[in-house]
This record gives sequence, structure tokens and C-alpha cells, in this order.
Amino acid sequence: MSYEIVTRPHQQNFIDWAKDKPEVLVLSADLTNSCEVGKWRDTYPTRFFSMGMAEQNMMGFAAGLAREGFEPWLHTFSVFLYRRPLDQLQMSIAYPALKVRLVGFLPGIMTPGGVTHQAIEDIAILRTIPNMTILEVGDATEAQSVLDVAHAVDGPVYIRMLRGEVSRIFPVDEPFKLNTARILSTGNDLTLITSGIATEEALRAVPLLQGNGLGITHLHISTHKPFDDPKILAALRSAKHGVITMENHSVIGGLGSAVAEVMAENSISAPLSRIGLQDTYAHGASQKFLMSEYGLDAKALVERVEKILGEKLGIQESDLAEQRSINVHSSAKVEAL
Repeated sequence: MSYEIVTRPHQQNFIDWAKDKPEVLVLSADLTNSCEVGKWRDTYPTRFFSMGMAEQNMMGFAAGLAREGFEPWLHTFSVFLYRRPLDQLQMSIAYPALKVRLVGFLPGIMTPGGVTHQAIEDIAILRTIPNMTILEVGDATEAQSVLDVAHAVDGPVYIRMLRGEVSRIFPVDEPFKLNTARILSTGNDLTLITSGIATEEALRAVPLLQGNGLGITHLHISTHKPFDDPKILAALRSAKHGVITMENHSVIGGLGSAVAEVMAENSISAPLSRIGLQDTYAHGASQKFLMSEYGLDAKALVERVEKILGEKLGIQESDLAEQRSINVHSSAKVEAL
């Protein structure tokens, strides 16, 4: 399966989008070019603040700006938006429900930077924070259209953002919509719910599974909180053999847990299988290697389907659509593009 590849979808799009929004400011934590806002700094120098490697201070600074009517958009790697500055995020931003946008790049195991740089529990932690909206983009169309969605939310928003070379899976005229799952296919045998880069990975296998006669309802999730789109419940109820979730995150507290909560609260007894990091840290390596090593790839999806059905489908790894080599960092420095 071949998609259009969009290079740095956030960079110029964000500049154009904010042209008539003088209240929108950018705060960077020493990763300006790595988070595609170097050109923003040069275009709007008076609307850019370089905060250095001081994320706790950046949260307080952003809170002050928001109280004065500005809309700060914080740009750094996902992991640096919630681990060290969690107290400031909770007390200075989330508690007063301020309009601060946290744009986190390289979520999950997308970075070869190892455990210090891999945000594998961000959704789990941030889902527990009142007033927080959590979004995740899955392709270039969502990376470009998520701006309007976040801008409209009256409260803090966390975005799992993609950078570098990003596939365009969804049409340009089908933008990101808050709390609205995308229905990618329908069928009553299995329900597959994916998010972020896991959606593109799952699409390597879904056509082969369908070719084996399986009816699959496949939902792409871009809003992790709130998580009450009626289409999710309907898809869960329709699954004859079981439900599979697939995410670039720990299976604890993320998409799989959110689905499990919905199933439990609505007395849905279908088997649930969660694909993601299995209560473990990852390590530094390429995204392709890490997805295979930790069972987050299309091959793992086929194996989970076979386990639920209790039979082999005869699908070999060589049968799967080719996996794209994702260029999200330079060969010289893992932080850089």
C-alpha cells in the first residue's frame, strides 16, 4: 500500500494557520528545529520564546501567558511535556483549565533515543488529569488539521504529533474531528481499534485478513480523551469473535485500557487483546526494529487474530505490504530532523 509522503507537515502549515491569530505564541524547550518551529521563530520572532531545557519553568510561563489572553503552544518531545514538569502541568495549567497547547513530538517508540526520550506512558498519565483533552495524529492530514481542533478547545490540550516524513493516509478534505473515530472498514467478525502510527502499520495486514474471509470493523482513534464516541461502543458490540487494540504506547492505561473500560461498563464480554508495549521499557534502535522487537507491527496483529480464532491463516511476513522506513531523525543526532 503506497501513500503520499509529506515532509514536515507541521512546519509551514502552522505558520500559515496562525497568520491571523496574533494570540498564538510558541514556546520551545531547546528543540526548536527538531519540532519544526525554527521557521516559525524566523517568521514571527516576537511570538516565539526559547525557554531552554527548563520544562517546569516553561509550564509556569505558559500559564501566565494564558491568563493574560494569549494561547501558548509548547513544542518539545512528548516525554518532556509530562514526566519532569507534571506538577506544574497539573497545578498551573490543568487545574485552572487554561488554554495551553502541548505539542509533543516522537511519542512512544518513534525515537532511537532510548528510555529517556520514549513517551510510553504519556496517555496513561494524562488521561487521569481533569480538564485535559488528549489528541493523537495518525497521518499528515491529521497533523495539519489538528490545529483547528485544539484551538477550539476551552482548556489544556495535549497532542501526540508526527514530524519529518509523514504518510497521508486520509484525504485532505476529511480533517481531524474531535472525539470522532474514523471507520476504515466494517465487518462483524473482529473489531480492530488503532491509533497514531499503529493505524498505518495495521493497514499492512488488514487487507490480507479480509482476504481470508474475515469481516473486520477497523476504527482509527485520534481523540483519547474524551473517549465516548458512540461509534466505538457500536463497534465493540458488533464483534463476534473479539476485539483487538493496537497502539504506540504501553498496554497499561492507554487505548487498550480505555477500550477495556468501555467494554466493562457496558457488559461487553467479547475477548480483548491489546497490542502495545507489555509493561516494559524499550531501548534505543530504529522504529522498524523496535516495532518488531516489541510486537507492535503488522505481523503481531496477524498473530493476535490467529490466537483469537484458534487457527492459522497461512499469512507469512513476506505476504504483508512493505513497511515504510520512517525518516524522523538525522543519522548524526537523534534529536535532529
